[in-house]
Amino acid sequence: MTDAQHGTEVHFDPFSADFYGDPHAFYPRLRAEAPVYYNDTYEFYALSRHADVAAGLRDFATFSSAYGVDLGMVRRGEKVPAKMLISIDPPEHRAMRSLVNKVFTPRAIEALRAMVDQTVDRFLSVARDGECSTFDVVQDFSVYFPVDVITQMLGVPEEYRQQVRLWIDESLHREPGQIDMSESGMQAMADMWLMYYQLIQERRERPREDMISALIAAEVEREDGTIERLRDSEIAGFATLLGGAGAETVTKLIGSAAVAFARHPDQWRQLLADRSKIGVAIEELLRYDAPVQYNVRRSNVDVTVHGVTIPAGAPVFLLGASANRDPEAWTAPDVFDIHRDRSEAPNLAFGYGIHSCLGAALARLEGAIALDKLLDLMPRYEVQWDGCRRVSMQNVSGWSHVPVRILR
Repeated sequence: MTDAQHGTEVHFDPFSADFYGDPHAFYPRLRAEAPVYYNDTYEFYALSRHADVAAGLRDFATFSSAYGVDLGMVRRGEKVPAKMLISIDPPEHRAMRSLVNKVFTPRAIEALRAMVDQTVDRFLSVARDGECSTFDVVQDFSVYFPVDVITQMLGVPEEYRQQVRLWIDESLHREPGQIDMSESGMQAMADMWLMYYQLIQERRERPREDMISALIAAEVEREDGTIERLRDSEIAGFATLLGGAGAETVTKLIGSAAVAFARHPDQWRQLLADRSKIGVAIEELLRYDAPVQYNVRRSNVDVTVHGVTIPAGAPVFLLGASANRDPEAWTAPDVFDIHRDRSEAPNLAFGYGIHSCLGAALARLEGAIALDKLLDLMPRYEVQWDGCRRVSMQNVSGWSHVPVRILR
């Protein structure tokens, strides 16, 4: 596996145990020596520099989302039949995006603050009320509340909310060397779609004040100009997308926060002294250790970058996590610093362009509330490093276990 331009021996395998263990170990050489990388085993290209990744995320005409969101789907070269917002291009994308944007306006997100606060508090209460000295930030806390928040918004009954998380985890899990979703992952997706389909039928009969009922009532302008209601498959697609993003991103963000601040206790103390810095701390966490490592696109046409021609029809990895540590974009990018000048470059943790994350503002709100409550719970703590474990997932990186000892 070589640099497509120079023939340099640079190795990048996003399906390897080494990558799952430390993705940032691979990015510096890619940026420096193979900015347009070709993996001849899996037959994909990868862009790793900030300028190239940002341009690729913006250029939907060249780098299409319509063929899927992972390598296995994109390699098949067939447009995704079950359309979700992340797997459609303009002009169809614009109508769908504008419809769902209404749910995530600043005013709408602020109206959710009390619900988010109560949900986070409920799942932290076991650790707090029990006065325990040890607690796993992920397994005892951050795996639970994010999916509960988003599924409450969707209208999922309480008994299914954590099941949604388990279905999503199964669909994203990859063993080293595994490209396609496993049979159990496909079954999990099928079970989740069936749950949403049945819920949509119930809401058609008895609407409530939830997102699925709102999507049922909404009208959208189709490509031919006709005005129609959303199909059941489209609503289920929205729900699956929002549930997945809502379950994973904040879970990984909070786990990474516990690790990053354990390694930089001075900055944890600064947050303790000034909670107004929580917002900028969230931004630095997203830049420094983004939950989403990459997005996969398909090139619609031949495109030349740094003298290398990526042929039409090729899968292209846009490595947002690498871009967020590019020294051409950021000063001392491998240093975790909550006081960083955020105006230096766009933070690509939530994507960029038309497919930037719908729920980014909600994720930031959840992260800020959770971090504030963790400061109260564990003003001083130590991570028990021997018990830390990382996830092994399609495009998602982070910690599955972060046990800590709270210092009283």
